[in-house]
Amino acid sequence: MERRTLTKSLGLAGILAAGAAPAISSAQQEIRWRLASSFPKSLDTIYGAAEDFSNVVSELTGGKFKISVHAGGELMPPFSVVDGVQARTVEMAHTASYYFFGKDPTFAISGAIPFGMNARQMTAWMLEGNGLKATREFYANFNIVNYPGGNTGAQMAGWFRREIKTVNDLKGLKFRVGGFAGRVLSRLGVVPQNIPGGEIYQALEKGTIDAAEWIGPYDDLKLGFHKVAPNYYYPGWWEGGLNCEFYINDKALAELPKEYRDVIDHASKVAHVNMQAKYDARNPVALRQLAQNGVKLHGLNTTIMEAAFKEAMDLYNELGSTNANWKKVYDDYRKFQREVNLWFRFAESGFDRFMQAQRL
Repeated sequence: MERRTLTKSLGLAGILAAGAAPAISSAQQEIRWRLASSFPKSLDTIYGAAEDFSNVVSELTGGKFKISVHAGGELMPPFSVVDGVQARTVEMAHTASYYFFGKDPTFAISGAIPFGMNARQMTAWMLEGNGLKATREFYANFNIVNYPGGNTGAQMAGWFRREIKTVNDLKGLKFRVGGFAGRVLSRLGVVPQNIPGGEIYQALEKGTIDAAEWIGPYDDLKLGFHKVAPNYYYPGWWEGGLNCEFYINDKALAELPKEYRDVIDHASKVAHVNMQAKYDARNPVALRQLAQNGVKLHGLNTTIMEAAFKEAMDLYNELGSTNANWKKVYDDYRKFQREVNLWFRFAESGFDRFMQAQRL
């Protein structure tokens, strides 16, 4: 394929990545895979990362390697994709790893943990630090090889039927919250509910839950949460930058020709960049629309944030003393975060604070 055709079809992320695109022999075999997503098709951002990945794989192999993408619930329940990949019911999945913290809390680290790294920091740890190495060693226990699959950036804290002003206001709150965050929130009295994205609105509308978080303005507007809960809080301290992933069955991956494995690596990076760009471009417009619809925007106060931070750190220390998998991956994660925060504290954060205070 000519490079101009490839970059035109992939957009900015494709242009950035095209220089490293692997060369594919015309004699390569035809392969068909299935990808099970944990996300609903209606969300062109997070679900769309899997479609971007599939399209790049097909483009770079001249259509010889095709991966069909299936929304959550189509082939298997959204929270069963790890089992599907592990058993090779499907060759791969696209998901958020923290959904599976019940199998082992270590799953959460490669997705997002409360008071963890932001999107850029997480990508740096994965691609230039020990992130991929450390998490792949862990995922080998589940016959999985993981690849970056997009990042949402920092998320909102969600939609609440009533205002949350003190830590006591959290007690007894039935809150749909993704993955591992529930372990921390439960220590503050919250009753966490793990509900797939496509089922949240109905639960919130019926009053089965008191509050819900998903990702941010663009997706939340599409899902209509503002119609049933007027109070929109920030920041989602449990997801400073959710790193989604592609899970691939290790034997299925090993059976691929090397050129196709190179394509998978390349396509995952394109999809990773595309997702972050979509959220960064679309969230501001959606937030303005929500404000025009009468949504009440609130920041979580410092007292609540500090109480949550303390509980998170206590939980991590407890896990480190009882779970060897957690300790190995988490220690490397925190070491990297301490180093990268030192840099962000000066140039990056200093610039951002100044610019965000200006009238442009």
